[in-house]
Amino acid sequence: MQKYYFKGLDCPDCAHKLEVELNKQSYVKAAQVSFNTNTLYLDCQDFAKVLELIKRLEPEMEILQEQAKEDAPLSVYPLLSCVVLFVLSVGVLHFVASPIVRDLAYVLLAGVYLFAGKDVFLGAFNSLRNKRFFDENTLMLSATIAAFFVGAYEESVSVMVFFSAGEFLQKLAIKRSKKSLQALLDVAPNLAFVKTEEGLKQVRPEELQIGDVVVVKVGEKIPTDGVVLNGESLLDQKPLTGEPMPVNVRENSPVLGGSINLKAVLEVKVSRAYSDSSVAKIVDLVSNAVSQKSQTEKLITTFAKYYTPAVFFIALAIATIPPLLGHGSFSEWVYRGLIALMVSCPCALVISIPLGYFGGVGAASRLGVLVKSVHTLETLTKIKNIAFDKTGTLSKGEFEVVDVVSQPNFSREDVLRFAGCAQILSTHPIAKSIQKACQNLCEHQIEEFNEIGGMGVQAKCHANLIIAGNEQILHKYNIPHPCCSLEGTIVHVATNGEYIGYIVVADTLKEDAKGSLEALKKEGLEHFCILSGDNEHATKSVAKVLDCTYHAGLLPEQKAAAFEDFKATHKGLSAFVGDGINDAPTLAMADVGVGMGSASQVSKESADIVITNNALSSIVQVFKIARKTRRIVIENIVFALGVKALFLILGVAGEASLWEAVFGDVGVTLIALANSMRTMRIK
Repeated sequence: MQKYYFKGLDCPDCAHKLEVELNKQSYVKAAQVSFNTNTLYLDCQDFAKVLELIKRLEPEMEILQEQAKEDAPLSVYPLLSCVVLFVLSVGVLHFVASPIVRDLAYVLLAGVYLFAGKDVFLGAFNSLRNKRFFDENTLMLSATIAAFFVGAYEESVSVMVFFSAGEFLQKLAIKRSKKSLQALLDVAPNLAFVKTEEGLKQVRPEELQIGDVVVVKVGEKIPTDGVVLNGESLLDQKPLTGEPMPVNVRENSPVLGGSINLKAVLEVKVSRAYSDSSVAKIVDLVSNAVSQKSQTEKLITTFAKYYTPAVFFIALAIATIPPLLGHGSFSEWVYRGLIALMVSCPCALVISIPLGYFGGVGAASRLGVLVKSVHTLETLTKIKNIAFDKTGTLSKGEFEVVDVVSQPNFSREDVLRFAGCAQILSTHPIAKSIQKACQNLCEHQIEEFNEIGGMGVQAKCHANLIIAGNEQILHKYNIPHPCCSLEGTIVHVATNGEYIGYIVVADTLKEDAKGSLEALKKEGLEHFCILSGDNEHATKSVAKVLDCTYHAGLLPEQKAAAFEDFKATHKGLSAFVGDGINDAPTLAMADVGVGMGSASQVSKESADIVITNNALSSIVQVFKIARKTRRIVIENIVFALGVKALFLILGVAGEASLWEAVFGDVGVTLIALANSMRTMRIK
């Protein structure tokens, strides 16, 4: 879908209605209006007709190719003028007896009504023209005009003034929340300085090519992912990973786009196009997440569709049925019906619920946790079971070679040399430990390379066909080997069909692993399991420390099958946390898949949540954020519906006035809005 930006649309309910109308059109294949990020995603056959429809439905809305600059700050002076003139008019009517002065006060009151309600009049006219009879503008206009006819002049004007005040404060709160989200998305760099023969050339990050050399001065952002060519400095990566400590980088250090250079000038060679960089992925993930709707939000949107007309007809029944049956006058019951009408707008729910979820997504992102959709945040609150990959997830994945055992006619150096050749192109943590151990032992001339998930690698180097991996890979290629019981993580090595020995490597558990699993238990998770491709001994030792069940020596398809059994065995939804290519199928089938920061690109694509800082404690944090967000959303639903029901009852009983009913609409919306913004704050 094509992405556009817009401005001039300041109502989330209007954004939803526009999205519904766009998707009804035959010339629109798909449309999504993201109010939180001011973006319109559109797949259409006739863009001119789309613009025409938008102009008719939302005359103030403008479609832009690039993101608009920040709007001018809202001015409070027109609102203050209305309030002052209203108070002055009411004061005159209550304390001055002169008929001429009182007539002038009524004229002033009418002027205040017209000035305060100008946006309501325009909105109501536009709604009626588009056959939308039950939005807040038409309801507010109907209520205030009816109040005039029953002689409640001051109250009618007060409703319009207070409604305008509420709308102003609501816009202010929404503007602030959007600013918080924009600050989150501003991690993206907006310029780069490319080193050329003529000197430095300023370009946009999107224009950079792989291999370009960029110069990053102190205080500037690294434009895209790359490798340091020259210089040594400290980088602030907190906006990307949530890690507060600056990272020291020097020549050959990999760097992330969006990191802020703190200490000295760096020359960085571009290793990824901007569109594939970490910072671009973060911006896209956050933007897409907050543009999607949670199940609760969808439910409330559907509820609002029927709730407003229902309350309108209830108000109409209150105003007409009792006097027709001889119980009181029409003016008395019309006034009571107007109070019911005042509380019919569902804005408190329509605005506060999506704001709460997007606040939760933003809070997680600032901790280095990327939640791909608000639906995922909602699903997290229902997770009862969680399974983990071991290597690189629960353990550091920083293996070290602790022993090398060779067969007769071969030396330890032979085993390391051949293993190093086989593993030179692999990015697996075990392969990296072997690469480190056999540095300078040989030169590599790789002719073929094949990584076999869950087993190991096959490579051809200097005309030698080399196999390196676990015992299963030896069986796969029918390589005879001694039958012996080995404990630990073992890499068997064979060349040209002959077994030459094995390498023992060791991994260590992450410092926060045990504490994180205990914290997850406190968050309500009940069952834990380790699903690993590593051997029985290594997996069992980790499971014993963490006090959970395990399955070892699993191939990718076996890991997926084991997770399926794990889900079927335990009640409730299940999550999986992993980082390797072989974890991708399991991540995809989990109710919530969590990819660690060290994960392969395939795993990150399959995951619903990406932990950029690779910390298990961040998984605990995102569960806490999800539960906090859900709790705040429920609070808003109960509070808003409870207060509206109360005013409906008080209105029918004649115990409430229009002045008080305004609180039942505008006041509740503002309180719910303020409550939703608590999700953005992280303790």
